[in-house]
Amino acid sequence: MKRKYAFLLILGVVFFVQHLFAQDRKLQMHAVAFYNLENLFDTCHDAGKNDWEFLPNGTNHWTKIKYEHKLANMARVLSELGSDKLPYGASIIGVSEVENSKALDDLIAQPKMQKRGFRYIHIEGPDKRGVDCALIYNPRAFKITKAFNKDYVYENGDTVRRTRPFFCVQGKLAGDNVTVIVCHWPSRAAEGIFREYGGRQVRALTDSISKADPSQHIIVMGDMNDDPDNASMAQCLGAKRKMSEVGEGDFYNPWWDILRKKGQGTLSYQGAWNLFDQIVVSRNLIEETKSKSYNGLTLQSYHIFKRDYLFNTEGAYKGTPKRTHSRGVWLNGYSDHLPVVVYLVKEQK
Repeated sequence: MKRKYAFLLILGVVFFVQHLFAQDRKLQMHAVAFYNLENLFDTCHDAGKNDWEFLPNGTNHWTKIKYEHKLANMARVLSELGSDKLPYGASIIGVSEVENSKALDDLIAQPKMQKRGFRYIHIEGPDKRGVDCALIYNPRAFKITKAFNKDYVYENGDTVRRTRPFFCVQGKLAGDNVTVIVCHWPSRAAEGIFREYGGRQVRALTDSISKADPSQHIIVMGDMNDDPDNASMAQCLGAKRKMSEVGEGDFYNPWWDILRKKGQGTLSYQGAWNLFDQIVVSRNLIEETKSKSYNGLTLQSYHIFKRDYLFNTEGAYKGTPKRTHSRGVWLNGYSDHLPVVVYLVKEQK
């Protein structure tokens, strides 16, 4: 009997010590987000770009007042991303549908963005409409070492049309090597095969990056214009539904079940939700998720960012994202897409 009590006492002490260790362990957390800004155009014409509708005399009558409202609205959302868990907001935000560096300069100059200390990195792309991808980041958290555009190639031999490249940014986050690839794949006006080209080409790019430096933690994000279970994502890129399915070079896609099990999405079309805006992570960003050892950056959680002000509150489109224009009418809204956020954690030594 005494031995039994002694054993239980020892077991209790071990549990208590383990509990104390878990309580004392400090984790640093970083939010990584993506947001399609839906046509962040300035009011000036860029030579060689089809930006005519976003000029003061264009079909959208894109005046300085409308542009300033758009900037303020975008700054409001971007400054709040990650704030559900972190008072200082997001460390990294990929964005799409930005016209040029001037628009990004004006965006970063907004008071809400200045308060966060955000900066941006952007490389002009060949898209004929003039929309690019870019990366907004907090330099106190993310230290950039390299950035480049990787051109999208039409595998059917088309050399006339040019679209958004894959914007690749590498740096240090929480002391780990991180590669972020921001995408805006061909629209739904094009056949699915063109987005499959995108999936294959991004996979080739990430395979090359991993081969050159296996320590890279790779995050692919963007407006894919496809859902998680479409071939471009699930097969061509290799973004898997379950962690157990993620093999060498594959990615984990947490948004699959958000769409198919919970029925939630980031944009609405004809009364149904799609989840085109996704952030997927390489295998080394989920290896410690189950064990919770957190020695390296590890995916902890994720969500679609929602605020009441982002939605229409009346009319035929009630409950859907409140966009900038609808049927030619300026709504002073935000975007036809909702942002997505993932949280990464790492133990502080």
